Amino acid sequence: MAGPNASTSRRLKTIGILGGMSWESTAEYYRILNKLVQERLGGLHSAKIIIHSYDFAEIEDLQARDRWDEAAQTLSATAKRLQGAGADLILIGANTMHRVADQVQAAVTVPLVHIADATAHECKASGLKKLGLLGTRFTMEGDFYRDRLTDNHGLQIVIPGKDGRQLVHGIIYDELCQGIIHDPSRRAIQEIIQGLVDRGAEGIILGCTELPLLVKESDAGVPLLDTTAIHARAAVEIALAQ
Repeated sequence: MAGPNASTSRRLKTIGILGGMSWESTAEYYRILNKLVQERLGGLHSAKIIIHSYDFAEIEDLQARDRWDEAAQTLSATAKRLQGAGADLILIGANTMHRVADQVQAAVTVPLVHIADATAHECKASGLKKLGLLGTRFTMEGDFYRDRLTDNHGLQIVIPGKDGRQLVHGIIYDELCQGIIHDPSRRAIQEIIQGLVDRGAEGIILGCTELPLLVKESDAGVPLLDTTAIHARAAVEIALAQ
């Protein structure tokens, strides 16, 4: 017999996640999505989620060898499978892999929720116009992410200098993606954040889904934009929309 909340549950859309990039942050997506749905609907409700979790070593190898077309084919094929399994919307659970977001969206008919768009909306809602951006070197140096924030949303973006970019990139891949949290690395990120603030940043975009595992808003004197949480909130809004 169906319970009293069955009709509400049927209206909840299914979220498909291209995850495992890394699994550390994908676990956060799963936790946050379920928590948000439970808060919104109450009772025993939780999110409807389908996750494909990659072996991140294989994805990182494609990144390192600049084989982005192959990466796009890999994620697109999986997105199709998620849609076929019943996903009503797709999330790429990593900022860097949004480099292939347009190809993934072209491969499916359900919406792909773009992490940069969700983050830009959050920035503008908070009245932030000039933002520091931290992430992998692909995200900080590439135009696929920064140009979307500037050209599509009118934000101003500043990034660390070369040494700072290399340091952040190394912390992400050598530590955070492997579940390693070091206080010296937190202090190093704090110094980089302060440098961006000194250059006029009103807030900092944590443009890597692993960075919120290391630094929190209490570690900075300006707002930190947690892209994992922001992305999850945007997905839940769509999942609950009628």
